[in-house]
Amino acid sequence: MPEIPDVQLGGLYGDRILEHYRNPHNRGPVAEPDLEAHEFNPFCGDRVDLFLKLDGQNRVSEINADSDGCSIIQASTSMLSDLLKGKTLEEIAGLSSTFRSMMTGKDVPPEALAGLGELEALQVVRRYPVRIKCALLPWTALEEALEAYRSRAA
Repeated sequence: MPEIPDVQLGGLYGDRILEHYRNPHNRGPVAEPDLEAHEFNPFCGDRVDLFLKLDGQNRVSEINADSDGCSIIQASTSMLSDLLKGKTLEEIAGLSSTFRSMMTGKDVPPEALAGLGELEALQVVRRYPVRIKCALLPWTALEEALEAYRSRAA
């Protein structure tokens, strides 16, 4: 299992998480989204709603990512929304797999980890196993949206 950076939630990583929690990105409306997903964790009340608009090359041109709940889900949702802009559906699937691997403690090559941008800060959450689900909930919603979109396109 890869080593988690020796930082506390109050350090640099914590500052990134708190910044996205306090000032979440990409909460504006998206007209006629191509992908849409909603996830809710009834145990803690965390909720996430994603709406993605694609351009002609299946790249994300607009995104609305809204969440309610703890700082971890809100930061993960905000960071995810920043990362997805301009990405293809194939790139998104790869990023989702990399993020899930990182959060579950699997080995992730450094170049793949670097591709996650600010989301790398969330690996500190692995120190608190009960909170991993918070970080993964927006990704679960995204994966379901991708699956539903592919089913409609088939």
